[in-house]
Amino acid sequence: MSTRRIALLAAIPLGLLGGCHDRPDSRGLNRDETLLSLSATGEAATVPDLATLTVGVEAAGGDAKAASDAVAKKGEAIVAALSGFGVKKGDVQTSNLSLGRVGYGPNKGKFEASNTLVVRLHDVPRAGQAVAAATTAGANVLSGPSLQVDDPEKANRGAYIAAYRAARTRAEAYAEAAGMTIARVLVIRDGGQGDYSIESAAAAADAAANVLNEPAPALAAPAPAILPGTNRTRVSVQVDFALRPK
Repeated sequence: MSTRRIALLAAIPLGLLGGCHDRPDSRGLNRDETLLSLSATGEAATVPDLATLTVGVEAAGGDAKAASDAVAKKGEAIVAALSGFGVKKGDVQTSNLSLGRVGYGPNKGKFEASNTLVVRLHDVPRAGQAVAAATTAGANVLSGPSLQVDDPEKANRGAYIAAYRAARTRAEAYAEAAGMTIARVLVIRDGGQGDYSIESAAAAADAAANVLNEPAPALAAPAPAILPGTNRTRVSVQVDFALRPK
């Protein structure tokens, strides 16, 4: 074998090994680029536009039919009263029905029936008036409201934008300190979210929560003050940036 042929064979593996250095970076980086991975959070504040109430009625009767009829009649009156506040058929859902003979107390030997409804009220500023209307119509069981945002994804849009901008601002600061610049964004990962309410909203919900166990008064019940407060949402994001020298 000639010296020239041996040299040629030896050069083949070297050429193949040299080609390995041209393989693209699995992270999407070019040779002169540096990876910077950051996480950031963003917040959005929204006034609740949905109040969820639990309303119901309990009644006693000499027999099962009498108790059931009394509950049914008052239940229909409650739904009719709430319809005046924009509550539609699809906003009312039965959550519990009960009927049984009483074995103790002043109603011993009688039957007691109850009907509990979950109501979605979209007119939050008038939620207090709706509660008063329901009690006047016969509701003697009431709890809530739970104050929420009807379209949380729309409400959280500002939080997503704020989270990305925070990550971008930090990346620019790191790049400037290192004498580099942002070449491009490689990956954006949604880090999820956590909902929480500021104190005024929580306090308003606590102040408005009621459990009534006496028959509704004949006169119109006073409207309780329901303060919507502000619901805040925090989201997080993870972003990979490619940095290159200036």
